[in-house]
Amino acid sequence: MSKSYYSLGLMSGTSMDGVDASVIQTDGKSRYKAILDKYFEYPQAIYKKLTKLRDKIKSSSDLKKFSKEIDNVEKEITLFHAKAINKILKKTKVNINFVGFHGQTIYHNAKKKISKQLGDGKFLSKITQKIVVYDFRQNDLKNGGEGAPLTPIFHQILQKKLNLKQVSFFNIGGILNRTTVWDNGALYAKDMGPGMCLIDKWIRTKSKKKYDKNGNIAKSGKVNKKVLDKFLSISQAIDPERKSYDVSDFDILFAKGMSLKDGAATLTRYTANLFISHFKMNSMFKERFKTILCGGGRKNKFLVNIIRLWNKDVKLIDDYGVDGDFVESQAFAFLAVRSYLKLPISFPETTGCKKPITGGKIIKFK
Repeated sequence: MSKSYYSLGLMSGTSMDGVDASVIQTDGKSRYKAILDKYFEYPQAIYKKLTKLRDKIKSSSDLKKFSKEIDNVEKEITLFHAKAINKILKKTKVNINFVGFHGQTIYHNAKKKISKQLGDGKFLSKITQKIVVYDFRQNDLKNGGEGAPLTPIFHQILQKKLNLKQVSFFNIGGILNRTTVWDNGALYAKDMGPGMCLIDKWIRTKSKKKYDKNGNIAKSGKVNKKVLDKFLSISQAIDPERKSYDVSDFDILFAKGMSLKDGAATLTRYTANLFISHFKMNSMFKERFKTILCGGGRKNKFLVNIIRLWNKDVKLIDDYGVDGDFVESQAFAFLAVRSYLKLPISFPETTGCKKPITGGKIIKFK
């Protein structure tokens, strides 16, 4: 039996509201056990700095233009993660071998081979006295990949752990991504388009709320078909071979002038339509996959109900005893161990890289 390690994964998604932290026990290959999951909410001051910074960075040149601001926010982010780690270390009785530190993405452009995550792995290792694995996406980008999605190899062991056959895992974060795992373990994955990023941006722009809880705002609005068709036409024009997106690839411009409720309803239907296209494709090829939802967007009951109008068998990952809020943080704990073992974390079928490759920089504290 392969040696097991205790690994702590830290993930902060495109909602920029906080850090998901997960401790798992894993051999980095085929086994894992969830030990502890905890969420750490960003203070309002950090949340505002992050969202303002992301809104400023529209192109790669902006990374240089706002470099001083980026450095300052990065230090704050790293210190926040360090505090989260120390709280986890006090809470758990196991000895953490590795920390998988994703960092906070502020810009991703697969075409230009740039993916910028805020987070200083060397500093984090020094102040926590732990081996830190970070910068997971760069090696994939250097080897012909798009840097995302990286969680599919973890979805593969989830499939085995949950005794599932053919399954598609949909992570509804800011970006919607899908991992399909076949009976034999074969993988295919890609980002599909906007998950919650447009809905969240609309709510933040038109109200004092951060997001549409349960989809209640959208539920009380009406879909504007003309506006919806404009959004859908953009999706249809995108290269189907593309593997990854950034939230900056999408905008709420077409919804300008609409009411809060109608805009929310229209944007929610837009995200739902990405699922509908998938179901139609499966039906065309007569493929039978279980559909399982992960990520924060699965809590949007209105969105999930629309999806279930097309496929009543759609399940939440929580239905299988896995907390859907922590799939990605568990995944990066798993990827940290794979990185240490020099095992592949990305594949031609997932990111478009030339061959299966490992990734992540490993920093041993001094």
